[in-house]
Amino acid sequence: MSRKDALWIAGSAGVTLLALTFLLNTRVLFKGLLKGQPRTWNRGTVSAGYVGSQLREIDKTHSSLIISYDLENDTDSDYRLADGPGVVILSKLKSDGSYSQEQPIRLAYPVFLPARQHARLAVEITQPFDWPGEEDSGYLDRMRNFVKQRLENVGEFVLFDQTNHWQLELPSGWEQLQDMSQASD
Repeated sequence: MSRKDALWIAGSAGVTLLALTFLLNTRVLFKGLLKGQPRTWNRGTVSAGYVGSQLREIDKTHSSLIISYDLENDTDSDYRLADGPGVVILSKLKSDGSYSQEQPIRLAYPVFLPARQHARLAVEITQPFDWPGEEDSGYLDRMRNFVKQRLENVGEFVLFDQTNHWQLELPSGWEQLQDMSQASD
């Protein structure tokens, strides 16, 4: 083999190696760019229906509004939800459809939702509230106003499970509360 042939083979091998290195690095870079793009939230695999609301006294100056939902899992996967940094619950405002974290909303308790089954979920809003005495003539009105103020501009709650990239709409049902309170007046 002549020196010219050896140089040609070595040069070709070098160019091939450079091309392969370039292609592999480009692929890794491209994958990194795709990872940086936001994924869409998985929606509609679990549905929720409003069950009811309850106002609880924590102490004489604080209350907890608990809103319960029935969840139905239409998937072949189990879901676990626990209050923590991976679960975010936002209010979706009636006025403009934007999300709000104006009031602290959290899961009332951990939830296990088996595949193709139902489970109960409750969200909790804890706020300062000076509880009136039961002998107070405005007792019921003050409690109704407290609930109304918390929910009047909320169209629904939306739960985001950041770990599983899962989104769940928790529909309103509290209009029923307003209708019932107006009917009892």
